[in-house]
Amino acid sequence: MTPTSAGSAFRAARNFLLETATDYGQAINQFVWPRFTAFNWALDWFDDILATEHANDRALWIVDATGAERCWTFAELSARSSQAAGWLRDQGVRRGDRVLVQLGNQVELWETLLALMKLGAIAVPTSPLLPPVDVAGRVVRADVGHLVVRADRTGGLGSLPPGLTRIAVGRPIDGWLRYDDNRHAPASFEPDDATLADDPLLILFTPGTTGRAKAIVHTHVSYPVGHLTTMYWVGLRPGDVHLSVSSPGWTKHLCGNVFTPWNAAACVLVYAAPQPSPDTLLGLAERCGVTTMCAPPKAWRTLAATDLVSWRKRLPKLRELVTISEPVSPAVVHRIRRAWGLTVREGYGQSEATALVAHTPEQPVTLGALGRPLPGCPVVLIDPVSGYPAAPGEEGEICLDLARRPVGLMSRYLDAVEPIIAGRDTVPTGRFDRAPDRRYYRTGDVAVADELGFLRYLGRVEDVFSSADHRISPVELEGVLVEHEAVGEAAVVPTPDTTETLPKAYIDLAAGYRPGPETARAILRFARSHLPPYQRVRRVEFGPLPRTVSGKVRRTELRERERGSHRRPHEYREEDFPDL
Repeated sequence: MTPTSAGSAFRAARNFLLETATDYGQAINQFVWPRFTAFNWALDWFDDILATEHANDRALWIVDATGAERCWTFAELSARSSQAAGWLRDQGVRRGDRVLVQLGNQVELWETLLALMKLGAIAVPTSPLLPPVDVAGRVVRADVGHLVVRADRTGGLGSLPPGLTRIAVGRPIDGWLRYDDNRHAPASFEPDDATLADDPLLILFTPGTTGRAKAIVHTHVSYPVGHLTTMYWVGLRPGDVHLSVSSPGWTKHLCGNVFTPWNAAACVLVYAAPQPSPDTLLGLAERCGVTTMCAPPKAWRTLAATDLVSWRKRLPKLRELVTISEPVSPAVVHRIRRAWGLTVREGYGQSEATALVAHTPEQPVTLGALGRPLPGCPVVLIDPVSGYPAAPGEEGEICLDLARRPVGLMSRYLDAVEPIIAGRDTVPTGRFDRAPDRRYYRTGDVAVADELGFLRYLGRVEDVFSSADHRISPVELEGVLVEHEAVGEAAVVPTPDTTETLPKAYIDLAAGYRPGPETARAILRFARSHLPPYQRVRRVEFGPLPRTVSGKVRRTELRERERGSHRRPHEYREEDFPDL
């Protein structure tokens, strides 16, 4: 099969990034995003190139909790997804239809996503952990017409509108079509029409850490092609075995287990069981010859507490380690680096945009920083007061210059009337009204850049606060607190005092530690000795942190708790301990 011109253009851009993987200067100066009139990643890249030139290479490798495993090649997934696409079309799924997908780490998830891409339908990925009431909310909000749901999750969905196409994956369910029937369909697929580059592909929901979850629309170009920058950050190569620790239904899973590794023609390795222990995870990496690994900071902290030295000789192929979503402690990075000689490199992106900033392979790493802007990503820090670019060394909101719009930026929010384009105020918050041409997409995240261009993350705009005339970054304080052995996780928010605002830490204790005055004294003493006076945490409160379904801390709820100045149960204050 001859690759399409769109597939060839995509490959040229991808190959340039592979060739400059360790030459940041050349990549940042010469990379140009491919531009398309029509493009369908599943047809033009996966089918025409991966499933032909890498036909017998492993594409997907799933290992379950019992140790049983199954692999599928690119050619097999191409054929299976074409069967699914033809069968779904026979069931009434059409181009532009919205299809909610609620599946776990099972091959049907990858088949369905590829099939919907081929059809030109819009996928609405949803976590299997999401309760039925929230699933129903997404059905209404995203105007969903079809459901593809794991059989054991169908029970609570009986009250959904009757006109929906219901498809169950697994055992037969009364009133639901059986997904396995698609196995009788032809293993070839012809699209009804061309897929335009700006046709919608995905509706993604944010975790909702700061309020109501946002619904984001990505196109057939913005998400698949945008993740070329993520591929560059991770340092993926053809034939790699990539392990990404993430849960289905969220953007990190789509990024790390679908588009990013397959852009590189790498194999996706998935452990289909919840919360593996460090030994289980490392044993999986050893058994499967993992070359690149992405995990959240909590997973790296857990791994760093194990006997890493004994594992290094058992992981000879492991080459790249990365993390995203939250900063990882420099102490954790040091422990892993001493044991393995590898550095956990941070990266930054959003549900709204693919990777924008990162430490890239074989380049300098500034611990505590996110890294530098990635190729094709026009990142600028905007002063929140003036609306103009921030001065060197001053904090600013991470923004994208829409005059040089990166491909990986979303099309729009689902509830927005118009797409994001240069010259329009993209976020209706009233901020930056004095900007010279209002040409920036604003991420809502605050950072400061050093003289070499490395960005240090300070937090969300609404999280950064002032105390004693100093700006406080909760992220920085939390990074210090988690270095104390008693602290499992911490979230810092402002709390009012009689004359000023003080930093207060909500703390979820590590295993083996109990809340009480002695623990509070030890943590407050640690904060006093490791933080300057203006940053010092003055109050702590123990208890589980409020979280979204995806596991992120709901800071907005913690800030709301601090609206009054009254003392809360399980709260300890610096003045309680005169001996500090």
